[in-house]
Amino acid sequence: MTKSEKVTFTIQTLQELYPTIPVPLEHKDPYTLLIAVLMSAQSTDVRVNQITPLLFAKADNPYDMIKLSVDEIREIIKPVGLSPMKSKGIHGLSKILVEKYDGVVPQDIALLEEFPAVGHKTASVVVSQAFGIPAFPVDTHIHRLMYRWGFSNGKNVVQTEKDAKRLFPRDLWNDLHLQIIWYGRDYSPARGWNLEKDIITKTIGRKKVLNDYYKLKKTR
Repeated sequence: MTKSEKVTFTIQTLQELYPTIPVPLEHKDPYTLLIAVLMSAQSTDVRVNQITPLLFAKADNPYDMIKLSVDEIREIIKPVGLSPMKSKGIHGLSKILVEKYDGVVPQDIALLEEFPAVGHKTASVVVSQAFGIPAFPVDTHIHRLMYRWGFSNGKNVVQTEKDAKRLFPRDLWNDLHLQIIWYGRDYSPARGWNLEKDIITKTIGRKKVLNDYYKLKKTR
């Protein structure tokens, strides 16, 4: 299989498995998505979706959020982890939105990256999912699978994002980054991985990945 054929196979398989793509983090607008994605760092989407309703019941827009103190925000979001940093970030970016953007989340990755606690991945998720602007946010699932499939060298997420954008059609980026995340969770996890269920890796996977998998299986 050529690299182009592998890419085509991957796209077709993902589209068959996920014709309708659920969005992992519950939100109602760009602001609530921005807050949810910020909160998801080193946490699970399930946990975030449990906590955001509690926070948004008190403040679901930047004007109401800055009425809360950092400590009040921290107390609410404590279960998601890293609450000291995240609460300062939520309050700080809400203040900037009110003072500089009239409460409206900007649609530019570079501007979003200027906000406290907002990195490239968070900014990319917001522009892609809230505004439909092509982006390819790379999380741990995408980073892992791009390596397993032989599409990236796996050295860092920056290189993985560049490789993904080079290989996949721009008009599919927003769908693919979500489809790959769901595929990673459902069929190709880091732990408890069963290659027989992972049709994409089994078909196109990097030889070293496949060899290492079978070697490890023999020792168990």
